[in-house]
Amino acid sequence: MEKKTILEEILLKKSQQKKKISPVNYKKRLFVLTKANLSYYEYDKGKKGNKKGSIEIEKIRCVETVNLEESAPPARQYPFQIVYKGGLLYVYAADEESRERWLTALHREIKDNSELLNKYHKGFFINGKFLCCKQTCKAAPGCTIWEKCVTLCCTIRTVKPLPPVPQMLQKCRILPQVLSPDKSVLNTAAAQCSYEPKGNSAIQLVRSNKYYVLQEGDSDWWKVRDLEGSEGFVPSTSLRKLSLNDEEPRENSSVSEQILAEKQSIAKHDWYAGDISRTQSEQLLHQKRKEGAFMVRKSSQAGMYVVSVFSKVPESKKGTVRHHLVHKTPDNKYYLTENHCFESIPKLIHYHQHNSAGMVTRLRHASLAQVDKVPATASLGNGIWELKREEIVLLRELGSGQFGVVHLGKWKGQYDVAIKMVKEGAMLEDEFIEEAQTMMKLNHPKLVRLYGVCSKSYPIYLVMEYMPNGCLLSYLRSHGKELQPLWLLEICYDVCDAMTFLESCEFIHRDLAARNCLVDSNLTVKVSDFGMTRYVLDDLYVSSLGTKFPVKWSAPEVFHYTKFSSKSDVWAFGILMWEVFTLGKQPYELYDNLQVIEKVSQGYRLYRPQLVSDIIYQIMYNCWHELPEKRPAFYQLLSFFEALREDNRA
Repeated sequence: MEKKTILEEILLKKSQQKKKISPVNYKKRLFVLTKANLSYYEYDKGKKGNKKGSIEIEKIRCVETVNLEESAPPARQYPFQIVYKGGLLYVYAADEESRERWLTALHREIKDNSELLNKYHKGFFINGKFLCCKQTCKAAPGCTIWEKCVTLCCTIRTVKPLPPVPQMLQKCRILPQVLSPDKSVLNTAAAQCSYEPKGNSAIQLVRSNKYYVLQEGDSDWWKVRDLEGSEGFVPSTSLRKLSLNDEEPRENSSVSEQILAEKQSIAKHDWYAGDISRTQSEQLLHQKRKEGAFMVRKSSQAGMYVVSVFSKVPESKKGTVRHHLVHKTPDNKYYLTENHCFESIPKLIHYHQHNSAGMVTRLRHASLAQVDKVPATASLGNGIWELKREEIVLLRELGSGQFGVVHLGKWKGQYDVAIKMVKEGAMLEDEFIEEAQTMMKLNHPKLVRLYGVCSKSYPIYLVMEYMPNGCLLSYLRSHGKELQPLWLLEICYDVCDAMTFLESCEFIHRDLAARNCLVDSNLTVKVSDFGMTRYVLDDLYVSSLGTKFPVKWSAPEVFHYTKFSSKSDVWAFGILMWEVFTLGKQPYELYDNLQVIEKVSQGYRLYRPQLVSDIIYQIMYNCWHELPEKRPAFYQLLSFFEALREDNRA
């Protein structure tokens, strides 16, 4: 049954030869489509010859047309592309009817594939770059939303096709508004698949992004607001409801609104730490070493909060951290000890700041440093790419990197931002500016945000999220003796969380390392400088082969073939884990770059650090499998870290 032919036709195939010196050529091949494979054969004088290649159907990620080349001859007027794991194939049909026949058949066969692309390249990959976006890596993420994927994905997940666009959505226009969740918000939801707007009143959905549901009056179309404030209508089949607070399926609207109100009332206080783990809270409080240092954080129990407090008790030289669950009475009052109940958590905290009332100590010192961060609702980062230089004030120098000096600054005299001042000759500026607008749209809690640039004059400013505790590598080296092993695991979780998001966006970091991660005021670690290696002009990133990449963090396929992928990022993540658990040691410290290439190619791997358990080292070691396809994906690694993390939450 698997070998039954679905479609068979003579098509023109573009050569896949990788060497730039090879002549571009086109050959007639007999293409045969079955349930299992798309194969192509030599064809001469009406006879089927030797098989020249085959692609497994389950490995195909996208099938779509491609823009015509300039001055394309009549035989090459109807091209389409087949993107699969590990390659890209260009094929030319004889006419539009033939092309449509192949597209329809292939779409039908790949609809159940698990890793279809959200975006594709609409231009050919020629002379080492894509004509549409100028990216130079053949595995680079797409630049154009693949609309067909929306239909395929939504059909798979919901069984229902997208509803027709109502007449009212084609006529009216919804203007963007500043995001301020209020009583008009019915739900939050996550996009199950991407959706490109079809009418003036619709907005774009990006797969996995979160949205506020404002109206559910029409069962097929909901009105939503995205995290940047734009409102519009989208197909309800493309969304999955979440709780407003805990991102779980919502059951009770009034309860969710109450949870949101509680969250808003405490979020502004300097003692509120949000969604950090028990381990993180203990690390922060031990670092303060002040009697009565405290914070309030979310509990693992939905809608509940925990007060964590440090005390220098006699039985412990290092002091201890106690965790007190905030309880609620039947009439919705809060308490830590039953005799002292309050209408809100801020009032409860205020009371215990002056009275221990049964606790080991009163709450003396809020442990979180105040940083005036740019809120998600501010216009900065909301599509404004070129920022006004006069609205940014430089305060003090934070350090220097491969691009130049980094300063702490204020935007509009209100928000703290980090400003990278790019010195002339430090980067390929034009190429970076073109690509960085894509980077700016990558929004995740564990990614350092790029807000915009000032590029009208020199030096160019890159305006980014400010991270008070600086570079992870420096933090590991300076605080090594006081870092708990469980917090080291928390670092790996944070980085893996960010990389799982980049992996889902088909975005390759290329330079994942401790030096390119930053530490927030609450010890959350965020990934920075993703995709920047391509634009660096720095000897650190030049191998003996003249190629730009950090050799000691690079997978074998990178230093042998300059082949980057999410799996080469997985290799680098394993090296970063090693950096974390050695508290910032240099990997392969006894060898130079050439020796590392030779050693790794022969099977040598980094040793198990003293602080690493056998099971964690096994995960680390799995990241360094010689074959990329044998390495775990980031989402698999994240599941492992989440399981361990849950064991350490209150």
